[in-house]
Amino acid sequence: MNHPIRRCLDAIHTPRAMAKGWVAVLAASMFVPMMLSQATAAELTLLRYGPVGQEKPGLRDDQGQIRDLSAHINDWTPENLADEVLERIADLSVEQLPVISEDVRLGTPVTGTQKIMAIGFNYIDHAAEMAVDVPEEPLVFSKAITALNGPNDEIISPRNATKLDYEAELVVIIGKKAQYVSEADALDYVAGFSTGNDVSERAFQRERGGQFVKGKSADSFAPFGPHMVTRDTIDDIQTLSIWSEVNGERRQDGNTDQMVFGVREIVSHLSQFMTLMPGDVIYTGTPEGVGDGMSPPQYLQPGDTVRLGIEGIGDIQQQVVAPR
Repeated sequence: MNHPIRRCLDAIHTPRAMAKGWVAVLAASMFVPMMLSQATAAELTLLRYGPVGQEKPGLRDDQGQIRDLSAHINDWTPENLADEVLERIADLSVEQLPVISEDVRLGTPVTGTQKIMAIGFNYIDHAAEMAVDVPEEPLVFSKAITALNGPNDEIISPRNATKLDYEAELVVIIGKKAQYVSEADALDYVAGFSTGNDVSERAFQRERGGQFVKGKSADSFAPFGPHMVTRDTIDDIQTLSIWSEVNGERRQDGNTDQMVFGVREIVSHLSQFMTLMPGDVIYTGTPEGVGDGMSPPQYLQPGDTVRLGIEGIGDIQQQVVAPR
């Protein structure tokens, strides 16, 4: 039977998948804790707030309040994602920082991003619903920098869009220059994590020359946030629930343990082909439940509200608006 789910199950039971999955998991559980780098970073929840183009740096305290950091740092720029800067911020007396009203716009958690990279079909069940084979190695594409958008800003439907879609994704934010790094050391190059929506226009993606970048790069197609949690805030990045809702209806309900390639593999893999710089952003793939995979497909329309979240990181929400 040449059904996508059958192909997915067959892929799981191939010698390669068995070797990569069961044997790798066993080896990791036995040996990796002794081998991985022990570099640490401060545990912080960082954000940027304010009108577009006028954002200021801040953090969330243990009570969830936004605190201003303008007196201590100019912005969450690439150079300020270094471990030593994060440690300095962690040493501040948080209770002495000014409290900011919750009724404020949030921007992207970092600024100065040079690249937005993304990984396709990186959850087994999503590959099945899209009727594609599980990739042998990470399927890499990029999104235009002009697609960056605040976590709760509007999604602007592009002109001539007919198949607008959502994808809940774990976003990795690079903290230091990464070139030819090993999987064992890969997390040392990560500043933190956010929740993202890899907004996609499927007709542009598949029917205009088969180029992902065309369907992934419109203005507002790369919202992420609501903040960046630093890497040591999360005990295990590969065990987090991830979900999305459209107009209050749950669409995606997965877990990062379903990734074909984990965060360490992705960062290491990308660094073999390009230099990752501080502030660079990586969308790591989405679980099943996208509108394009439903029967019949359920694409986003102006007026729809998309809400997405990841356990331990946070929720973001966007409303779709008509083309401008």
